[in-house]
Amino acid sequence: MTFICSAGTGILPYEITKHEIKPLIRDIFSLTDRESGKIFPVFDNTLIKKRQFAVEPSWFKKRHTFKESNELYQQSAIKFSLDAIDDCLSNKDLLKKDIPYEAIDMVIFVSSTGISTPSIDVHLMNERPFKKSIQRMPLWGLGCAGGAIGLTRAHDFITANPDKSALIVCCELCSLTFQKSDRKKSNIIGTALFGDGVAASLAVGKHSPLRSFTLSNIPQIKKTSSSTKQNSLDVMGWEITNNGMEVIFSKSIPSLIKSFWKDHITGFLEENNLREDMLHSFIAHPGGRKVLEEMEKAVTVSGNKFKHSYQILANHGNMSSATVLYVLKAWMLEKAGKNEKSILSAMGPGFSSELLLMEWG
Repeated sequence: MTFICSAGTGILPYEITKHEIKPLIRDIFSLTDRESGKIFPVFDNTLIKKRQFAVEPSWFKKRHTFKESNELYQQSAIKFSLDAIDDCLSNKDLLKKDIPYEAIDMVIFVSSTGISTPSIDVHLMNERPFKKSIQRMPLWGLGCAGGAIGLTRAHDFITANPDKSALIVCCELCSLTFQKSDRKKSNIIGTALFGDGVAASLAVGKHSPLRSFTLSNIPQIKKTSSSTKQNSLDVMGWEITNNGMEVIFSKSIPSLIKSFWKDHITGFLEENNLREDMLHSFIAHPGGRKVLEEMEKAVTVSGNKFKHSYQILANHGNMSSATVLYVLKAWMLEKAGKNEKSILSAMGPGFSSELLLMEWG
């Protein structure tokens, strides 16, 4: 049994609103009126009101080498990951008292928007007094599914070690992968959806002394399930070029919700003797408006059960792996009733789906 005791987020320094982004995109790509007329309706229909970034808007107007962008990723990832960890371990809304860094037994660092060897978790250890014996699990390349998969790996570790704890850190600086020279539609649409985000969650076992630090009614992971669709490499991911990472983002993603994800969630509910109407909420990664709408149709529930996914999408955009932890934090602050059940869900490159059954109390 794995308990999610706390959650925290980093604070990105720059924010761009829905109304500010279109003239910026027009300027960056030198779009004609005709091109703008075709592209900008996408921006209007995303439901995204604002997004946060690690760099100021003027950064996007210049070309940057992969080396330059990746060095900035490393510096920013360390800073904002530390902010998220500090917030998670001292969150007064979720904890009775601060959790000491040296009490953490494993750190799982999730990211797909930059490269670092040694991995960023080592840099975090050098900045905070984590113990030398802490175990490390860096996860790269999982994209939007990374937050959910990070929680699953924490659950696996804690199931085997019920007196231990695991800190899951998701850091995605999507802005630093931006390619000014890439005028493909997938890249321009990506600029309408993706933002930067960093989040952390703390998972502990039933025999961990850290359970006494937590307030009442926290979610516990009961079951997990993974599914990967074969021969779907072209759905989402990165194409690594001499300039850096160019986004792969297929228009088929919403249709995969109707088939691939629906089959996965239906089978998962049946395995756990559950119906959709028995669930309190869906802690769903908001890949975009169409994705959320198709998920609602697939499970035939009201939008209220997805409300925090819509809220996070509106205020932050799609932050890849970190997004689902933002949604989880929002539900934790609201506090569901005792014994209520939720499904945490995210999809990512592969094409893959990750599901976690959670129970509150």
